[in-house]
Amino acid sequence: MGPTLADWVSAPRPQAEPGVWRFEYEPRKGEETDTATDRSLLIGVVISFLACVLLWSLLANNYIPYADVPLKLFTPRDWWEFGGRAVDHRGVAALQAYELVLTGALVFWFSRLGSWGLAFERLVVARGPGARVAGAAAVAMFVAMSIATKTLPADALAFSHLPYAEMGSLARLSAALLYVVLYGPVVYLFLRLAGWWRAPRGRSALPTAAAAAAAAPAAQHPAADDPARWPELRGVGLGEVADRLEGEAGGGRMNDVDYTRIRRAWDSVRVDPSRMRAFADSVRDKGAGACVHPSGARDLPVRAARHDLLARQVLLGTVEDGVRNPYARRGTSLALDPDVLGTSLLAVGPSGTGKTRQLVRPVVESLALQALAGQAAVVAVGAAGAPLGPDTAYDVVVRIGDPASVYDLDLYGGATDPDEAATLLAEAFVGDVPGTDVRRAATALAQLLGPFRAAHGRFPAVPELRELLDGLPAALDALRRELDGQPAMLRELDARTRQHGAHGDPGAALADRVALLDRPAFAGFFDTTGQGRPFSLRALEHPIRVRVDLPERGHADASRMLARLLLAQFNAAAAARADRSLFAFLALDDASHTLTAQTVRGVQRLRSAHAGVLLTLRTLDDVPEELRTPLLGAVGCRMAFSGVTTWDGKRFAEAWGTEWVETRDVTHRTVFADQPLTRAIHAFRKLVTGKAVTTDAVTVRQVERERWSASDLAHAVPPGHAVLSLTSVRGERAAPLLVRLAGSA
Repeated sequence: MGPTLADWVSAPRPQAEPGVWRFEYEPRKGEETDTATDRSLLIGVVISFLACVLLWSLLANNYIPYADVPLKLFTPRDWWEFGGRAVDHRGVAALQAYELVLTGALVFWFSRLGSWGLAFERLVVARGPGARVAGAAAVAMFVAMSIATKTLPADALAFSHLPYAEMGSLARLSAALLYVVLYGPVVYLFLRLAGWWRAPRGRSALPTAAAAAAAAPAAQHPAADDPARWPELRGVGLGEVADRLEGEAGGGRMNDVDYTRIRRAWDSVRVDPSRMRAFADSVRDKGAGACVHPSGARDLPVRAARHDLLARQVLLGTVEDGVRNPYARRGTSLALDPDVLGTSLLAVGPSGTGKTRQLVRPVVESLALQALAGQAAVVAVGAAGAPLGPDTAYDVVVRIGDPASVYDLDLYGGATDPDEAATLLAEAFVGDVPGTDVRRAATALAQLLGPFRAAHGRFPAVPELRELLDGLPAALDALRRELDGQPAMLRELDARTRQHGAHGDPGAALADRVALLDRPAFAGFFDTTGQGRPFSLRALEHPIRVRVDLPERGHADASRMLARLLLAQFNAAAAARADRSLFAFLALDDASHTLTAQTVRGVQRLRSAHAGVLLTLRTLDDVPEELRTPLLGAVGCRMAFSGVTTWDGKRFAEAWGTEWVETRDVTHRTVFADQPLTRAIHAFRKLVTGKAVTTDAVTVRQVERERWSASDLAHAVPPGHAVLSLTSVRGERAAPLLVRLAGSA
């Protein structure tokens, strides 16, 4: 069960590097230390333990002279005889306490020297809860047996110096208390090592009576600056509105989308105070349902990922706790938000690696929630049947080629200027055709779209456009008759007629591409007569949720062409928005063969338009070779899934660059002895070990190496993982991180 709304709102969200899940985030403390192998740790523990036992034995048996001098300097002289022995029980007790202190000091020092704590974590705790409890029991039993067998003088110190005969009935109680004092630390040691004692530092594990008494008034009178109590509204005299919202949250009638949506509405009121009265009336009447999304939805029907709408983040996975990642980021949760998605993201990985399920779906879902909160507009484009969420999670679902589709697609992207519409169509139709000049193709289209719009007040439908591009005399003659009295448009049409069929004329290529859409499966789509419900990307100024299903199975070429068209229209519409307060986002589930030089340049300009795109590819080979490097440079976030080829890995390695690392080169040199005894010892050692006696020469140097090599990306990324680098719109960068994606084992 998740936190309550009040707890969720009040949770700390500190500023952090790009990609850090900020909800209750705590930076990792300390610095990375040199790692040691399990074998070296075990050897260090054994040697330090034996050295500790040896030194303790020498001290306990008085083989080290003058070891008790510090004790005698700080105790009365009449406690000791001339030879140094204790006069009475006072000196004996002092010696026993002194021996315990020395034993504790030795254990502490040798445990730090031999890294006993790290060894326990690596060699015992890492093997599971059962091994940890068994290890803790073994340590506690060893200490208890050392006390019970009087190897340590704790038992004698506790029970040998009290006058039990004179204490009467208190003797039994005193003995019981001494047993608690004596063996209580052993029990505490067991609980700590077993992981069953979790009292935080500086705070009692159980609340005291004073703390409970102090907490009760706080619960009855919450802090005035608690964001769940809407202090901003109370500060401007809208206490009644704030009470209504607080009551909705307390009664469980408000969710995270409601809170975020109403807070954004209040932010707009602060910008334009004239809206305050309408805002207050809406909250009084509808409570948590105030300022609702035009669709009336207040949440998605299902969520496939974890979201934090206050930070506008979606949880993507966990950064692996390994040497390949920076120490400060190891084990932290990784999330995406508009701050990094605004630089656009390119993800490459073969089929079945989870690009749709573990990346596209969570990102689209996050932005759909933000659209319900009035913060974003999202368009998801994928093949029909792709798992991008149910239909009820979207405001508009365009199923191209499906007769049951409620919505159509505006082929011209809502443009009214023939030149603009021609540019977008030319980019989609022939942008991927080698040797075809896109500008000449745009001119040829404009020479037909302009006259047709002047004659009919609309752009041509697909069959009409195909007839004009094919140069059919009947179609051209009919258009000329409609243009009687418009000499400028007649000149445009005559120019197109003269160029038709000439060398280098793009008309034939354009006609072939339009023919892909002039199929029976698309009959009734791309209507321009106003009879359908066409969707246009000009709607990005509204918090809209759109999904476009492309007929990838039966019409692969047409689907790729439409994907190119949607990408070109998105670039143009996002940049042309008058109101850029909403974050506009386009997710292309499969961007294979959809990128052109112009769209790559358009993607690079999106970050200044408060927009971004998500492009997924099976391989970079699906992009023209001359565009692969510009594409990696145009996006700020790059993601390589497990299973990429070394050729793709090489491109990512070049994009991520190099870093300075410290390397250690070990040289083994054979030792040649001169003395007969030494030669005999070396010969015996070689006979036992099978290896010659050598010395190691270690050279430490700084070298420049790739952050991730092509071979590492191809072979060292486990299944369910990906390597991801991030860049925010402010220019902050996160080095490539090996991430275990959410939902992966």
